[in-house]
Amino acid sequence: MTTPQRQTRRALVTRPRAEATELAGLLARRGIEAVIEPLMEIAAGTMALPDLAGAQAILCTSANGVRALAEATSERRLPLFAVGDRTAARARAEGFRHVESAGGDVEDLAYLVRRRLKPEDGKLVHVAGSAVAGDLAAALDGFAIDRATLYEAQAATALTPATARLIAEGGIGLALFFSPRTAAIFVRLAEAAEIAGGLHATTALSISAAADGLLADLPFRERLIAAAPTQAALLDRIDALPAEAP
Repeated sequence: MTTPQRQTRRALVTRPRAEATELAGLLARRGIEAVIEPLMEIAAGTMALPDLAGAQAILCTSANGVRALAEATSERRLPLFAVGDRTAARARAEGFRHVESAGGDVEDLAYLVRRRLKPEDGKLVHVAGSAVAGDLAAALDGFAIDRATLYEAQAATALTPATARLIAEGGIGLALFFSPRTAAIFVRLAEAAEIAGGLHATTALSISAAADGLLADLPFRERLIAAAPTQAALLDRIDALPAEAP
């Protein structure tokens, strides 16, 4: 007698495509099929990179910022402080020589910078997108900071028909959210597509309480939050789910 093959689990991945593709590989190792539905796409910003002369360090709060920075300058010697390990890994891959990771969120990054640097040693250049979570400038009060908006995260205007159908039919076991903005976009698009009823079969897993809170009006089966605001912590939370969880 043969054992029935276990149905492949599905996770909705809402990250921009570059990050989503990488995450899909990590999910596949866990027997989870990624349904890639980028709710934001990355486009070049309109601002030029500020003059780096006199800067003591560069701050990056996303891997997308690192990619945009690498395209904007050949400078690789300035110290680069990254919000988390994935952003730091991207910086090293782009050839930046002196990279440190705060391993968390904007507050962790500010704490690391205050430990390593002094305001009197020069300005900081913060490479970011058009929408930023947290207030890094306020957390680094006393430092001179030039913010460089080198990319824009443009919101999706609708769910793709295939994804909307999967959700409506209860075919998504997990939905992964990596920012409050992404969560807010999903709420708007799910309501517009009139598919919220299908979310009774879905567990929402968010990278932060701020992202999770924006999902409260949707009828998810369950809502969970990663232990830390990192992709690694979110994957750890997935690994801790019961084996029978979708």
